[in-house]
Amino acid sequence: MKLLVAAAIGSAILFGSLVSAPTPAQAQGQACYALWYERNEIYARNGFCFRTARARATFGAGCFPPYGRLTGWEARRVQELQYQEDSLGCPR
Repeated sequence: MKLLVAAAIGSAILFGSLVSAPTPAQAQGQACYALWYERNEIYARNGFCFRTARARATFGAGCFPPYGRLTGWEARRVQELQYQEDSLGCPR
């Protein structure tokens, strides 16, 4: 019985640590990554030639026509994402 109670307490502690809310810095980092990913995914779909190691590791080198040229709605979305990144103080 003691072993079962100890296992239950240990599981509760472990489970609790896995679902705890992120710190504000972690939440900001997650938001910045999500914005960065969405913005660069738009460029990747359009064949942008990525130069940074991070972008190349995530999306590959790209480089196919139209070589990162965006349509109107894509350009507007990228601007919105960049504004959100700037508002959060995300690094670029």
